[in-house]
Amino acid sequence: MPRNLRELREWSRSYEGKKLIRFTTTSLISTAISESLILITYGFKIIPGEVQATLFSNVAAMLPAYHLNRRWAWGKRGRSSLRGEILPYVGMSSFGMTFSLVGATYARHVVHSHHWPHLFDTAIVGGTNIAAFAIFWVLKMLLFNRIFHPGHRPTRAKHSLRAQRERVSRESS
Repeated sequence: MPRNLRELREWSRSYEGKKLIRFTTTSLISTAISESLILITYGFKIIPGEVQATLFSNVAAMLPAYHLNRRWAWGKRGRSSLRGEILPYVGMSSFGMTFSLVGATYARHVVHSHHWPHLFDTAIVGGTNIAAFAIFWVLKMLLFNRIFHPGHRPTRAKHSLRAQRERVSRESS
């Protein structure tokens, strides 16, 4: 992880940095699309249910998100591979939508247990969608880091008790 601004700039120019920045930007764009659709469909009562509006909006945002990720973040062109690209993407997106639907179910409970104006209800439904995707995005990044960088572990401080014990045992051997 970059320790200062100069290292951050250098990292952002690296292959991994560019890829993560593009992936993050694509996630932000798709979240903005789904959030806008939730606010429109639920806010204007086009889709009256919180869960249904959340499901529709996230499914609708999945298609542009896939194409943005594929072309821009992953740098792929040509025909998509069903098993290699589409199914894993749909699977991971489905986990994200499930997480978001749990939030929408909670929002439905909050909305129906209070008698607030519909504008406030819409803000709650939209806010839970953003919160769910933010939490899921962090979990997804942690998972990907474990999968793609399994040997990479942060170095231990020289002064930690465990590091001192390991150093003593190496020196005595």
